[in-house]
Amino acid sequence: MSDALHSARTHLAELREELAAATAAGLADHPAYQADLREEMEQARVAYTAAAVSEIASFRAQLSGRQVG
Repeated sequence: MSDALHSARTHLAELREELAAATAAGLADHPAYQADLREEMEQARVAYTAAAVSEIASFRAQLSGRQVG
């Protein structure tokens, strides 16, 4: 796993833990906090997906050569 993929995955996991802790602490009804956290989670999901796709493409290139065209 590349550093970028590991970092993105870790950040997303940390945000999920923060959401669970916030919910347990009674912040589930705090709209501004929840909106901010959910937006950050969406950005983290996008970063994780991009890193995963990039890593898959890199592995494919190592196995069968670069794709051209």
